[in-house]
Amino acid sequence: MSRPPAFQEQLPSLFGPDQPAPLPDGRLPSYIAGHRERLRARFMEGGAAAMPDYELLELLLFRSTPRSDVKPLARALLDEFGDFNRVLTAAPERLATVKGVGLAVITDLKIVEAASHRMARARVLQRHVISSWDAVLDYCHTTMAHRETEQFRVLYLDRKNILIADEEQARGTVDHVPVYPREVAKRALTLNASALILVHNHPSGDPTPSEADIAMTERVNAACEALGLTLHDHLIIGKSRELSFRSQGLL
Repeated sequence: MSRPPAFQEQLPSLFGPDQPAPLPDGRLPSYIAGHRERLRARFMEGGAAAMPDYELLELLLFRSTPRSDVKPLARALLDEFGDFNRVLTAAPERLATVKGVGLAVITDLKIVEAASHRMARARVLQRHVISSWDAVLDYCHTTMAHRETEQFRVLYLDRKNILIADEEQARGTVDHVPVYPREVAKRALTLNASALILVHNHPSGDPTPSEADIAMTERVNAACEALGLTLHDHLIIGKSRELSFRSQGLL
């Protein structure tokens, strides 16, 4: 995901004084080298399940901060954002406010985030949505569940319910995202889609739909019906669970 121009303009000022102080030239102190070796060995033996969030984050920071003790930085990031997933999905501007976070750290975090999204997306794109429903839900949670602001996406399907496109339509604030029903329907026609699924997240973690969510869904459904399109569902993604308008009788 590209950085907003405003953030690019701030790069020189954001990544100057807050870089971690480098260690002296030469070999890493034994306590750091030994710690890194032990963490890597534990990861290779037991995988991520054997490691708490701060240690997994340390492993990632080893690459971008090769000559510093990264444990304090890992703790600071988790204190600021809450958990590993929210660290990865935090906006670059927010990450840059944490002391010790520089461009290398942000770049590596965003690379890992992009890789996880691409892997999840590959499991659903050009696949039959109904038979891959669990993979669709996993993809939606991976890409949206830990965001700090609302995001609205549309999954476009062909007449055989094969997912042909997944597009972000809008971003909003912590509790609102603007949606334009005619634009959603118009894009479906452009893609030659026959059906669609709406998806948006609730940063609060609670996927209970608001009155605005229900009203917006009704408007999109009306626009779809007018054009002969099918609105299969509207999914609201919370932190640990999702809500389906179809299964709740709201669609």
